[in-house]
Amino acid sequence: MKKHNIVKVVLITILVFLLLSWIFPAAYYSGKYIDQGRVQMGLSELFNYPMTTVSYFGHYAIFIILVGGFYGILYKIPAYRTFLDKVASKFEGKEKVFLAIISVLFAFGVSIAGLQVGFIFFVPFVVSLILLLGYDKIVAAMVVVGSMAVGLLGSTYSVTNLNLLTNLLSLKIDYQIGVRFVILLVGLVLLLFNLFMYIKNTMGTIKVNKKEEKKSEPVIEKVEEEKDTKPKTTTKKTTTSSKNSKSTGGSKNSKNTKSTKSNKSHKNVNKAALRDEDIIVVKESVVNDSEKDSYLVPSRVEITHKIWPFVVLFSLMFILFVMAFINWGEGGFGVTLFDDITKSVTEFELFGFPIFAKVYGSVNSFGNWSIIDMFLPMALVILILSIIYKIKIDELFDGFIQGAKKALAPAVISILVYTVLVVVTYHPFQMSLYKAILGISKGFNIITTMIVMILSSLFNVDPTYVFQAVLPYYTSVVTNADNYANVGIIAQTMYGFTTLFAPTSFILMTALSYLGVSYSKWLKNIWKLLLELFVILLIIFIILSLI
Repeated sequence: MKKHNIVKVVLITILVFLLLSWIFPAAYYSGKYIDQGRVQMGLSELFNYPMTTVSYFGHYAIFIILVGGFYGILYKIPAYRTFLDKVASKFEGKEKVFLAIISVLFAFGVSIAGLQVGFIFFVPFVVSLILLLGYDKIVAAMVVVGSMAVGLLGSTYSVTNLNLLTNLLSLKIDYQIGVRFVILLVGLVLLLFNLFMYIKNTMGTIKVNKKEEKKSEPVIEKVEEEKDTKPKTTTKKTTTSSKNSKSTGGSKNSKNTKSTKSNKSHKNVNKAALRDEDIIVVKESVVNDSEKDSYLVPSRVEITHKIWPFVVLFSLMFILFVMAFINWGEGGFGVTLFDDITKSVTEFELFGFPIFAKVYGSVNSFGNWSIIDMFLPMALVILILSIIYKIKIDELFDGFIQGAKKALAPAVISILVYTVLVVVTYHPFQMSLYKAILGISKGFNIITTMIVMILSSLFNVDPTYVFQAVLPYYTSVVTNADNYANVGIIAQTMYGFTTLFAPTSFILMTALSYLGVSYSKWLKNIWKLLLELFVILLIIFIILSLI
């Protein structure tokens, strides 16, 4: 993979948009279509607009850096790696079940609660587990990015993502809810099918060697057929060392990766030995031995420690994320319980002093949280874990700094991606494109609606801005409100669909940057899923238009 591939792709995209501002006239819609002529973008704006982006969308970059620092500290806590190993061992022989479970959780979390940004907090955890289970980084990317994209195209009760869409089209949040759940399930099925086909075609059959299970963690290996099936001679010491090298994710810091024989066997990835009818396979680690990739899986630390405090706190964080972002109140499920609880707590007074409101500060009720509200809970959790596991202050800062450095590249990518939104806002050439495309036919047309929604998703990054950019003008052209439910479905599905491949996709580009996967390699492995999704969605849209 070429260095800085994702940064180059996003920068080239910004340059392309600069050229488009010179080619197409600018226009906007405010009750009527207003032509502004050409509003060209200059070279100085290439440097000014990222600064503007930081002021509006810098909290996304800060969140990514804080998550990186959070996991940098977790890497200093031995219980974290032990927990990863225990979870991986629970899915021994059922690795695909784990992939399916994570995909379903992510897809439904995004669909119901709009957690595509919030789930960034759990991405390093999920990636580590997928790599420990023996899969590669493309599998990790397909699970993380694919499941979130499916959740977006099958959005159901996510007010965060759909509030503006439903307002502009005068729809309720549960419009065509059955159809949207069907789209969600179809997307999940197609994602898992393509994921498992990729595993089958590129990784072969996965087996687990259970020899010396008590001495080392189970290792998931890819078994490949060899022309020379003559048994090789190997030693018990070599096998154990190579197994421990695999389970540590290739880390240089592990005590079990110092064996010279293990390093030699690491190079001969297809050598195997038959002993007592068990297969002992030496496989190259899915994580490179280089320092660049070692952050994806923490090193094993062979000391005795309890993991239940970590399990409890980490589980509470997951529950908190989901509960806090589901829209419980008005416009969602109509539950006022959390609003009432928050009001009671903040107004509680001790000797006439509002103790909780003053100590904690301002707090939103569940259903009204943003990622900024997660900063304090993250800090509290890491502080409690550091006290429980006796992490020194210096180690705490060192871990945070190391993790933050690893998160810096995805954070920069997030700023550059949102810079695209600033460009098309200040140089609105997109409206002239929408006018030309929608002018091809009169009234509601499936194909032109799909095209303008894909373009708006490509240009505007965030779902709120995607719908704001095109739907006000669209409703002035397509005036028959009977079609608006179908328009809403097309709009939300095309946004989710576009996040799978667009170089302006916040989810996609930050995930690829974190994993170190090139954009071209991603497209090479995802194009079949894109084609299948497009065809199935088109069929669904046609059926809906005929009903």
